[in-house]
Amino acid sequence: MPLKQLYRLATLLCLASFSLLVHASGEQQIASAYKNKVSDLQVNSAGYVIRVLSDDEDGSRHQRFILKLANGQTLLVAHNIDLAPRLKNLRVGDKVEFYGEYEWNSKGGVIHWTHHDPAGRHVDGWLKHRGVQYD
Repeated sequence: MPLKQLYRLATLLCLASFSLLVHASGEQQIASAYKNKVSDLQVNSAGYVIRVLSDDEDGSRHQRFILKLANGQTLLVAHNIDLAPRLKNLRVGDKVEFYGEYEWNSKGGVIHWTHHDPAGRHVDGWLKHRGVQYD
């Protein structure tokens, strides 16, 4: 195999390993936050959609769905669609990566702030679905 191809392969493997470590670390943070009833924690992880819910139309509109993490914990994602685009064609079984704020609740927790903050007072979050970043 030519050196250039080996370099590309090594780079891809490093990036994939880093991504797995980040998600595993985020998952551990979320599990710990749930166990200790901690909120207001900025986290990065990924999960699979197990349920697509109706939009929350009360106040700011939110696209809502439930993710299951690799450790079995479930999270409600509340994505503000007044500030960021809706995830297109979201279906049960889809993988969604996220960077947002974790809030504790007895059902596993909620992820919100998955968008930019137009006022610039909060860390910008995002969702990734099918290769597209929504922020």
